[in-house]
Amino acid sequence: MELAGGQLPYVLRRSVRRTFALQIDHRGVQVAVPDDAREADVERFIAGHKDWLIGKLAERRHSTPPPFDPVDGAIFPLLGRDCRLRIGDAGRSPRWRNGSDGIEELVVGGTVDPRLALVRALRRRALPWFGGRVAEYCFRLGRPVPPVRLSSARTRWGSCSALSGIRLHWRLIHLPADLIDYVVAHEVAHLIEMNHSPRFWAVVGQLYPDWKTARARLRAAGRMLPGIEAGSGGETLNED
Repeated sequence: MELAGGQLPYVLRRSVRRTFALQIDHRGVQVAVPDDAREADVERFIAGHKDWLIGKLAERRHSTPPPFDPVDGAIFPLLGRDCRLRIGDAGRSPRWRNGSDGIEELVVGGTVDPRLALVRALRRRALPWFGGRVAEYCFRLGRPVPPVRLSSARTRWGSCSALSGIRLHWRLIHLPADLIDYVVAHEVAHLIEMNHSPRFWAVVGQLYPDWKTARARLRAAGRMLPGIEAGSGGETLNED
């Protein structure tokens, strides 16, 4: 909807409830309403809280995530879910496991640099995941799958080249799967249109119809990622 002279994307959730509610988190604006709520009532409710929304969105734009301290029990995001770092016995290779409370954990040896071990483990998780998603979106376009590599670029989530293939920032693995898919769809669309013309965005829309909402969510979520790797965290990365 229109708010403060711009477009405000939001996720609408209907359920068996009697009241309207607003929430802002790393996913963006969430609006919870009763099942039978009319669209006009929803927009009127949002507009009635525009000052609160504008203020909160401004706070999030200027906020930065707290520094990440790689100690035993530290929480970090993986595919949009909380994961836990565990410092285990010396000499053992890093391994993933399910914690007793259901939270996935990465266990690293007590004699290794836990920050470096965590980055390496996340990169190893990221590459096959990204490769599988690129293959899926290439299949939808009927295009051969290009080489897929990881990136640590300071300003871009991804890039696409006719010569070197697709590169995706390893830190995307922190984000929910649907946001990763938006970046993948964006880069795969460049296999057809190496530009940002209306034709390019038409291809993106073919692959990922809700790309405008995902693009706004990606910008907000990217600013709140933990700075696990030295020098990272809180940056605003952009599409190529």
